[in-house]
This record gives sequence, structure tokens and C-alpha cells, in this order.
Amino acid sequence: MALLGLTAGFLRAQPKAAPKPAPAVPVAAAVARAEAQYAAYLRHYPDSTQHPRSTEDDGRILLTNSRNWTSGFFAGNLWYLSRLSGQPQWPRRAAAWTETLEAEKNVTTTHDLGFILNNSYGQGYAVTKNPKYREVLLQAAATLAKRFNPTVGAIRSWDHHPELWSYPVIVDNLLNLELLFAASKLSGDTTYAHIAKTHAATDLKYRFRKDYSTYHVLNFDPAKGKLLTSVTHQGYADNSCWARGQAWAIYGYTMVYRETKNPKFLQAAMHAADYFIEHTASIADHIPYWDFNAPDIPKAPRDASAAAAAASGMLELSKYAPKTKPYYGAATAILASLSSPQYLAAAGTNNFFLLKHSTGNKPSNSEVDAPLVYADYYYLEALWRYQNYAQLTLN
Repeated sequence: MALLGLTAGFLRAQPKAAPKPAPAVPVAAAVARAEAQYAAYLRHYPDSTQHPRSTEDDGRILLTNSRNWTSGFFAGNLWYLSRLSGQPQWPRRAAAWTETLEAEKNVTTTHDLGFILNNSYGQGYAVTKNPKYREVLLQAAATLAKRFNPTVGAIRSWDHHPELWSYPVIVDNLLNLELLFAASKLSGDTTYAHIAKTHAATDLKYRFRKDYSTYHVLNFDPAKGKLLTSVTHQGYADNSCWARGQAWAIYGYTMVYRETKNPKFLQAAMHAADYFIEHTASIADHIPYWDFNAPDIPKAPRDASAAAAAASGMLELSKYAPKTKPYYGAATAILASLSSPQYLAAAGTNNFFLLKHSTGNKPSNSEVDAPLVYADYYYLEALWRYQNYAQLTLN
């Protein structure tokens, strides 16, 4: 597997070059840091109805209620920490932050039920097999399925800004499909998986540009199913590549391939990953700028959340892709950087989040060079996948 530091041209010129060893990732030290940070967080903020998201401009921690799209990530972080540490206190704490999210299972006004409930209840069910968690997941899937339009062939993402988008389908929405696949496996009802596969197939028709960079938002006519516009709402420009959107595509299409075994989704994930690797190859630590086409590179803000999601996705992708592909090496190089003092916060700092230097929404000047709870989630997930790689089966 080639290291990220190689240029794309060199990779093409020497596709059979022997790989260099991937950097070691200090999992034990990172887990110890996570335990210290989250134990301190829980001492300072014991209310499990309030979920950490980021840091305000004035340095205060930003907490949300369960309705926010990020609300399920902290519970997921605690479930991953329970797996990584093996310590008995973490499942109990994870359950406390999970079970305050249950009301969201009936909310029809968001596509983010996967982020909210699969990352909390889904992770919790994987650890505990609690039948109550299964019930919540099935109800959440039934609710999410109501946002599917068979004419478009996709689940509607946002309801806001109707003057901009008639029926928006964002790349992030690929990750919410995992809830539907899970529901079919839990219930035996293939309807959920059918909706997820249909959405993914529709998404794939339009998501990529010719160079395999991604659009953020696909805007459809809900009555005719026709694509109207393709834009990049949280990126620099409509023709630019928003880094986290590219990471969502790596992660999302890899997951869809796992669930369907359809090779077109594997190819999509590989194309997305190849672009990500090529465009971080010249960055010494391989952590992307918030947009690959930002005009102020190398002074542009980085996005550790994009790096973490891409690393987790590429670790899984490397299990399915040809072994000559550099995905494992790329993922571990990113993880090694994220585990360094440049990105992994010192104990007691960073409002008890793990990673520094993420970018939420740069065009809105929101959460820029800030911690993000979902950066921590994908970082911990990637650590777990890395630690368990030899035995990892993701099917």
C-alpha cells in the first residue's frame, strides 16, 4: 500500500511498487486520553438531556437538546469507549446519554435519525442486545422511511430554505441509510433495505463530477423526479469539493456496498477515496483543508472531522478493495496525525472534546477551527476498527 506522501502521478506510473509500512497508531494512549476527557466532561456536565456539540466563539461549550442532528454522537462516543477500554463504567454512562434521545424516533421533520439514533441506540444494541434499543431502532426506521419519495427515488434531506431547493438530497444522507439496513436485518422486513438501496442508486447517478469530486446538494423536482441543480452548500463554491462531503461519500458508499454487495457502490467508494488521497498527498500530515479548492490554502482551516470520517471509511473500504489499493495506509497515516498533539487535545482542555481543528460550516462562519463531537465519534470508531482490523468483519 502506498503512503499518502507519494504523488498521484507516481502512483499511476508505478502501480506495483512495494508498499511502505503504515505508521503505527497509539491506540492505548488515545483511549486513555478519551477516558480522561470524557470522565472530566461527565463531572462538569452531568445532565444527560444536554448533548455536547462544539465550542462557542467565546470559548464556552456548545450543548444541544436531543433534536439537534449531532445529539446522538456523544452517546456513540461513550459506546465506542466502552468497547475500546473494556471498563465497566462506560456502558452505564453510554446508556444514560442514549436513553434521553428516544423521543426522536417519532420525528418526521429530519433525515438525520440515523445520526441521532443509529449512532446511539444502534451502537448500544451492538454492545448490549437490549430489546428496548431494538424497538427504538425499528420505530426510527419506520419514521425515516416516511421521507422517501418514490418518484425521486430518494429520501428528502432538508425541509428548510424552500426558495433554494425543491427536494434536496445531501451527501450526508448516505450515512442515515445504515439505520434502514439495520432495521431490515432486525425485523426481516426488506422494505427498509429497498428504500436504502434505491436512495443510494439515485444518489450515485448524480453525486460525482467527472473527476470524482462530490457535490454536496442534489436538488430534485419532487413531482417529476428530475435533477434540477447540483450545488455545494457548505463548501467554497458550487464547483468546489467540500472535504467532509467527500469523506461522507467514502464512508457512505462503502457502507452501502457492505449491505448490498453491489460492485457499483464499491467502485464509487474507491473513486471518492482516490480523490481524497490524491488531494491530501501534498499535505504533510494528510489532514485536509475544509474545502479542497479553498482559495487561501495553505492558510485555510483544516477539518479533522473530514479526516476522521474518511479514515474510518477507508479502513472498512480496505477490507473490500484490491490489496494494491492504498486505503489502509492512508487511513492509518490520518489516524497517526489525529493522535498527535497537533490534533488530539491535552487532558482537561478543548472543553473535554478529543480532537481540535475541525470545521463545521465555513461559509456561515460557524464552528471554524473548533472541536466537533462527530469528529470524535469517527476518530474513536476508526481507532476501534484499526485495533480490531485483523478480526474485523463488517458484513
